[in-house]
Amino acid sequence: TTGLLHTLARLALLLLGLAVLLPLNAVPGIGSVLFTVLASLWSVWARPVSWYGRAGWYTALVLAGLVAWVVGANVVPPLLIAPLQDPLSEATESECDGPNSALSSASFLRGLTTGLLHTLARLALLLLGLAVLLPLNAVPGIGSVLFTVLASLWTMLWMAAEHLAAPMTRHLYPFSEVRRMLRERRALCLGFGAGVYVLLWVPILNTFFLPVAIIGGTLLYRGLRAAGNLAPPPDAPPDAIGGPGTLGTPGPPK
Repeated sequence: TTGLLHTLARLALLLLGLAVLLPLNAVPGIGSVLFTVLASLWSVWARPVSWYGRAGWYTALVLAGLVAWVVGANVVPPLLIAPLQDPLSEATESECDGPNSALSSASFLRGLTTGLLHTLARLALLLLGLAVLLPLNAVPGIGSVLFTVLASLWTMLWMAAEHLAAPMTRHLYPFSEVRRMLRERRALCLGFGAGVYVLLWVPILNTFFLPVAIIGGTLLYRGLRAAGNLAPPPDAPPDAIGGPGTLGTPGPPK
């Protein structure tokens, strides 16, 4: 386990280096794209003449830019760290379970592929939800504000699902169980997602915080099991099922 953890650390440093260098190299291209988009925007949606019209125009522009900033901060770092998400979550559980729970090389390699594929699928779900909310920007006045608020709430909830689904998927829980946890423990999951959401606001630095979110999601999963909110995982061996309130079986309902 120690050797694999060292490998994880080296891979994390490599990915973090890429996370720092790639945005710096992309600055000229991003500036060119923003200039083109703004030029197109002015040709389609000209700035109003009145002062209050211009105030609304700039407000909508700033809100749209903030949403694009947040979406980029939420999409790029998970893609960079995705190969390590499942192995890091599994290593966290190995440390919590003690020396008898070892992280094998086979499970490490399997986790790399699984983590990447599942992250891509969940990112597609995030973008789909934002696309559904996008038409709100067409509503004059309050539309952009509604989009910003609802898109932020959707992203927070998605963040909780993203980091809770990783350990649950590894233990063969169906995604319906993830949805049930989001529904039944909505306040807890939304609070966790909001914390991750705030951490990801800072570009480049958010990649350093993302492993903390992965570990936090794993501990959240274990806490839900210990509290009796989750039944034993489908892949749990019979001799791993303990008494009420343990990680093996649910405790009394609360």
